[in-house]
Amino acid sequence: MLQELSIRDFAIISELDIEFGNGFNILTGETGAGKSIILDAVSLILGGRADTGNIRAGQSKALVEATFTLTDQAKTELKEIFEENELEDEDGANEIMVSRELRDSGRNVCRVNGSTTKTTVLREIGDVLIGIHGQGEHLSLLKPKSHLPMLDSYAGLTEIQQALAKDVRNLRKLEAEQKNLKENEAAIARRQEMLTHQVQEISTASIEIGEDESIRQERAKLANIESLIRSSSEAQTLLSGLESSDGEVISVSDMLGQASAAMLALAKLDESQQELSNRLEAAVAEVDDIGATIRQYQEGLEHDPKRLTALEERLDLINQLKRKYGSTIADVIKSGEDGAVELAKLENSDKRLEELDGLIEQGLRRIGRQAKQLSAKRKKAAQKLAKVVESELGDLKMTARFEVAFSQEEDPAGIYIDEQRLAFDKNGFDKVEFLISSNPGEPLKPMAKVASGGETARIMLALKTALAKVDSTPTLIFDEIDQGIGGRIGAVVGEKLWSLSGKAGHQVICVTHLPQMAGFGDVHFKVRKAEENGRTTTVVTRLENHERIEELADMLGVKDDLGKVNARSLLQEALKVKG
Repeated sequence: MLQELSIRDFAIISELDIEFGNGFNILTGETGAGKSIILDAVSLILGGRADTGNIRAGQSKALVEATFTLTDQAKTELKEIFEENELEDEDGANEIMVSRELRDSGRNVCRVNGSTTKTTVLREIGDVLIGIHGQGEHLSLLKPKSHLPMLDSYAGLTEIQQALAKDVRNLRKLEAEQKNLKENEAAIARRQEMLTHQVQEISTASIEIGEDESIRQERAKLANIESLIRSSSEAQTLLSGLESSDGEVISVSDMLGQASAAMLALAKLDESQQELSNRLEAAVAEVDDIGATIRQYQEGLEHDPKRLTALEERLDLINQLKRKYGSTIADVIKSGEDGAVELAKLENSDKRLEELDGLIEQGLRRIGRQAKQLSAKRKKAAQKLAKVVESELGDLKMTARFEVAFSQEEDPAGIYIDEQRLAFDKNGFDKVEFLISSNPGEPLKPMAKVASGGETARIMLALKTALAKVDSTPTLIFDEIDQGIGGRIGAVVGEKLWSLSGKAGHQVICVTHLPQMAGFGDVHFKVRKAEENGRTTTVVTRLENHERIEELADMLGVKDDLGKVNARSLLQEALKVKG
């Protein structure tokens, strides 16, 4: 429900705050007072077209804010919109605040609960919260594309239609895959050739993780073999012993051994030197072990030019693969594995095409059966809807025939319906349009071609009343629905609108010039022009008791006591109907 509306510097409105009621809200006032401006502001907040010309003269921006209380149905529908657009949604919140700021630069800022968003999001939210119904092009009920959803809603077929739509979406995916495979056979062949080469090249190389580092270490050893032999030989010679001038071989190990024996003798005489003796003895053993290890290492050193060349070639191969398929060996191996998986899929593309042909054929037949059943239910509901609308029009003093027209188109690639193949979409194969004949003997015509504004208004009201029980839109706004309607049926129209807010549970906001309609309002607002600081602005006043009687008398065109008596009579008659 639209709880509060705040408007700043919009058109001739300087500053305006309106708190609407939950039931039947009436807005009255002289022509040009600003009633339509208020509805324009509501349209702006719902994602309507922004026009910088609506910024109040002398101001740099206009601002419209609205607070809505939410029904359970609205919460459910808005939750999906919030998730899709990454807006904050407080679980269990009963209100939502929407604002739109229009700047003279042409930029406009949209916010939902304080978070900026896009105009398209406001439009989606607006579709859930408010339905605005006026004359001419703004009359959504006159658009044929809205008729089928309304019929499904009236017949309680929305869930069945949604299930059909899901199957259609799945079928479209299969058809898209089929089309892609057929249109890209040459590209698939090229891709197969490239992947085959990639997988074979990587597989043939048989590389292993860490192999490149191991090769680099071995290559470095072979490349420096001369230095390794020279250094190890020098170390071995020093450790094994040097020949003295008198021909005696002096060994480092022997010298350490003699030193160790001397320290052992010393320790026997002086126990304080035992630790030093032990350390020297350990050093002798360590030097002997080092000598043996160097000797073993030296024996393993040999020139191997062929092995060095093989290592260089292997490392070059690995580097080439890394340049092609990844920065590491792990990346290269992964590329080979992924390529093999994709190649297997591509090699099965012919089989997949055969499989898709079968799945699509099954889908077309299954959807055909579903659509046929749905169409039958629609046609049965359409007959009931026609009777209800004709009855409503009769209450509105309009003798008319109403009919829901069905049509379909043949398509050689469409779904199977008996012996036919018909074009289809998410709604099935039905094309639906509401037809009306407002004069006896005249043929049925599309609603959009009804010329009379008054007839259009009454047809719309009859439909809205018939559909009210299944319409989930919380707030319905009617802009001068009384156009072309006289006072004789004004009370009937007023009762119909009030019933939408009472029995059907909608919040109804209506701009009217008919006092007979205004008498049924639960909340009555008067819109008028006023002068503030030498400038014209719009003022809205909530009328109570005698103020309302005076307004109704003015609308009747009788300002004396008799007018007030008639105004009171209108209110009393409305109260009797409302109970």
